[in-house]
Amino acid sequence: MAHTFEDLVQLEQAAVQAHQHYLSPDVDDPDAARQAWVDAAAVFQAAVTEYAAAEGKSRVDVEMAAKKTVRHPETEG
Repeated sequence: MAHTFEDLVQLEQAAVQAHQHYLSPDVDDPDAARQAWVDAAAVFQAAVTEYAAAEGKSRVDVEMAAKKTVRHPETEG
């Protein structure tokens, strides 16, 4: 499946949300929450690799751009 940059942003948002849930003090099952976070991060990483290869871009540059968009939206412009 071909990914768009917007897909990458959504996948990174899901990984960040899964991480926040894992760190939540009232998480019911920490092991399941950790696994959900790891799985979400792995999906994001795989999508980044596919997107970068398809676009002929550096994987690291693509990853950092998606993470910056999610984690620091105020600096986008």
